[in-house]
Amino acid sequence: QSQINSEFTYSAFRIQPKNTNFPIKSYKQLMVALSQEEKDKKLILNAYRQLLHVIRDNTSKADKKRIRIAFEVAAKYHHGIRRKSGEPYILHPIAVAKITAKEIGLGPVAIICALLHDTVEDTELTLLDIETYFDKHIAKIIDGLTKISGVFDLKNSVQAENFRKLILTLADDVRVILVKIADRLHNMRTMDSMPEHKQLRIASETKFLYAPLAHRLGLYAIKSELEDLSMKYTDRVTYKDIANKLAQTKKERQRFVREFIKPIKQSLQKEGLDNLRIFGRPKSIFSIWNKIQKKKVSFEEVYDLFAIRIIIDCPPEEEKALCWKAYSVVTDHYVPNPDRLRDWISTPKANGYESLHTTVMGPKGRWVEVQIRTDRMDEIAEKGFAAHFKYKEDTKESAIDDWLLKIRETLMNPESDALDFINDFKLNLFSDEIYVFTPKGELRILPSGASALDFAFDIHTGVGVKCIGAKVNHKLVPISHKLQNGDQIEIITSTKQKPNEDWLKITVTSKARGKIKSALKEEKRKIGEDGKEILFRKLKSLKINPTKDFLNDLVNHFKLMDLLELYYSIAKRTIPLEEIKKLEVKGNRIIAKKDPELQDQKKIRDGELQKSDAEGDVLLFGDFDDNIEYTFAQCCKPIPGDNVFGFITIGQGIKIHRTNCPNAQQLVTNYSYRIIKTRWSKQKNIAFLTGLRISGLDDMGVIQKITNVISLDLKVNMRSISVDASDGIFNGNLMVYVDDTQQLDKLIERLLQIDGILSVNRFDS
Repeated sequence: QSQINSEFTYSAFRIQPKNTNFPIKSYKQLMVALSQEEKDKKLILNAYRQLLHVIRDNTSKADKKRIRIAFEVAAKYHHGIRRKSGEPYILHPIAVAKITAKEIGLGPVAIICALLHDTVEDTELTLLDIETYFDKHIAKIIDGLTKISGVFDLKNSVQAENFRKLILTLADDVRVILVKIADRLHNMRTMDSMPEHKQLRIASETKFLYAPLAHRLGLYAIKSELEDLSMKYTDRVTYKDIANKLAQTKKERQRFVREFIKPIKQSLQKEGLDNLRIFGRPKSIFSIWNKIQKKKVSFEEVYDLFAIRIIIDCPPEEEKALCWKAYSVVTDHYVPNPDRLRDWISTPKANGYESLHTTVMGPKGRWVEVQIRTDRMDEIAEKGFAAHFKYKEDTKESAIDDWLLKIRETLMNPESDALDFINDFKLNLFSDEIYVFTPKGELRILPSGASALDFAFDIHTGVGVKCIGAKVNHKLVPISHKLQNGDQIEIITSTKQKPNEDWLKITVTSKARGKIKSALKEEKRKIGEDGKEILFRKLKSLKINPTKDFLNDLVNHFKLMDLLELYYSIAKRTIPLEEIKKLEVKGNRIIAKKDPELQDQKKIRDGELQKSDAEGDVLLFGDFDDNIEYTFAQCCKPIPGDNVFGFITIGQGIKIHRTNCPNAQQLVTNYSYRIIKTRWSKQKNIAFLTGLRISGLDDMGVIQKITNVISLDLKVNMRSISVDASDGIFNGNLMVYVDDTQQLDKLIERLLQIDGILSVNRFDS
């Protein structure tokens, strides 16, 4: 402790009542301020000491000195600033640095950047100051971590621009992304004190962008935690329900794991595999929920709530042989499912992940997933890119290098719209992979669903733009042909070929889509030049000067994106020249007719039509008011009791969505400026239509029992029922009118009590 204290030189650690947030008017208040300063100092010292403990073994004295300077600079400039939770702000960058070092495994440069990541954005410190304290490289990384400032067109999301800037730094230093993921992880862990609408926005953005990015960079543990934390704030009820059920079944699972492991461990030790760890690991809440949704089963029916992991300590040259030896021992005791064997040791995933996965039939007739890997593979699986970089000198260039190379190629298209960029980039983050081969036997990894055209662009842009067909396993196929694992592809080209709009429908890789869009835009420019000449000739005949203001008026009048779109539309005659002749022009400006719908949209955005409750800033939906037009989104069909938000659409007023709506993540992430806080008003006798999917045993009279519960017992109005039976099982869809989620939950509970009913689930659309 004394050693740490002796290292502090900045005045931030001297007692300075004038810098506190307390209005000091008396001696008593002065004592309270001094006491708070002392408490803060102890908290900060303790947090910094924990960071030093994490980095003590693999950091040189020189690097420790630079880290100390970074800490002192951050502490000085963040002094007196507090987080929403009330704690000193400096604790956040220290925590981010700790995650960066301990959970991701990065070195001193990343730790320094983590400590300083908010200084340029939130304090008076400048990038030039950081360059003076440290060097240009660290200043550049901090610049990448700093949010974009300035005014952006509201057509684009500021979040999308921020994320695009972040991804652009991949071309220079991947540590920017890794520190940003650490920053996001700590923010998600400490988000309880934030307002609910901010929790929703940050959680949606995390699930939509940061969790997939962590996945692609091989940070599986962080990816799972980000998904769980996102679900905690976007679907609170489901999250708590699964968390409670996991807690209730914890002891039973632990007994099962011990029973499963015991014979395997004994056999492995007999085979000479003493240096190993074997344990059970529960699946994340989000992955369990995902399986419930995909398989249409209940929590109790999810068989693989955990995975057994076998980790072997061995030299690199023995890894493959010993992993397969362990697999042999496991399958000697338990029968494997032949369809569930995954060999990512022979062919690692694109993010460097290596492991052998199998699913076997365990005791009590339960399927169990078994993961077999070495210590090196496990570190890469947990720490992703950072661990890959550590082992890079000892191994061949891995697939993650190829992926980063592809990302850099994608970034070379500077003209792409921010939202297009994010959507194309995201396509390749979470997709499964297939392994295909060139005619010479070179392995290529593509996302699942990739076409022959994607493969052509993966080989080279010049091959892609001239592709007219392909031979897959020596058979002629069209460019739209979907590739499968193990395919060998030969691309056929023609100098007469050129990209068209339909190509975007058959490609999934960001590289292919980016190059196609660039080619189409270039073609559009050429056609637009002709349209420009046609327009200018027409304006000359009408004696109108084509000033910049007039041309912008034309773009706005025809509701187009830009001038290129205007020229292109005129060349293609989708905008007849007669329409321009009809315009009312005064002083070389178009006199626009007021559109009441657009005026209302502006008022909504400016807050003029917001109807507030006592708290002043919350829109109430449920009290119908002619001043505010809104409808309920058909994609999620919200009912009273659901957590909801409002989204300002173009031309359709406000749409009300559930926070766990399938479209919520994309809407909140890309268009946060069009999100309105909402909540349900007090009681109002209005029935809302919602759907229930029900399945059970096809017994005599079961449908009558269902309708009796709905109509007679609970007095719920039913709009429709459709039932289909096969092999003794029926599946039906019910559309019912309910007042709120409480009534819906009661209805589901009563239906499940009917003999023979197997499952009842709400569906959205």
